[in-house]
Amino acid sequence: MNRPSLAILAIFLAAAPVACAQMPFATPLIASPAAMTVHPNSIQPETTLNINAEAKINQAPDIAYITAGVTEERASAGEAMSAQAAAMNGVFSALTSAGVAAKDMQTSGLSLYPRYDYIEVPVRGGGTRGEQKLAAYVATNQVTARVRDLDKLGAAIDSLVNAGGNTFSGVTFAIENDSEIKNEARAQAMKTAIAKAELYARASGLKVARIVTISEGYEYAPQPVMMARAEMAMDGAAPTPVAAGEVGVTASVSVMFELTK
Repeated sequence: MNRPSLAILAIFLAAAPVACAQMPFATPLIASPAAMTVHPNSIQPETTLNINAEAKINQAPDIAYITAGVTEERASAGEAMSAQAAAMNGVFSALTSAGVAAKDMQTSGLSLYPRYDYIEVPVRGGGTRGEQKLAAYVATNQVTARVRDLDKLGAAIDSLVNAGGNTFSGVTFAIENDSEIKNEARAQAMKTAIAKAELYARASGLKVARIVTISEGYEYAPQPVMMARAEMAMDGAAPTPVAAGEVGVTASVSVMFELTK
């Protein structure tokens, strides 16, 4: 290497530290204390409490739903349908005479199907084999009626049976206008949830600061009462006894609370 080249190299090496010092380098970002401060309205998982609570309110029902109808079996499909129609007209008339309005009656089932018998028939060479043979046609018709006067429920059941109804599925009691009782159950469930939260908070040396979330759901479950066989009401005795009892509305809530010291 000649002397001019060495001189140039010396000048470069002398300037390199200065150039390197001026080059930008990535440095780690350190958050300021203000950036690390938790917002006062934020919710920390360790300060929350989830409570599930429910309440049930029972009340005497004011309406009942009955499901009844006819089943007729005949040799032909037309005969079966005609027979069920005649009997069903008697059922509708009986319900009307018992005070059930036309708007409170609704057909809930109508069917026609063949019924087969299983028979053994001889085969050539001896022995038998089983096969199905058409026996009859079965026609069914059902109506669901809303009875508003529960004092006449037993008599209504007897009258429709005497008029030709030969099937009876049962009776279900209900509350027609249940908004008030639902709200009562919801309010009681919420009070129960708050009381539970306060109890847990005191036991932990904390107190309830506020409610974070609320979710709710209710289950309205009328109690079905199955009736005796329909023909038992045809003996001409007193009307079939029916006990309405009570029906209940159950409200449930799930509440998240924030706890604080």
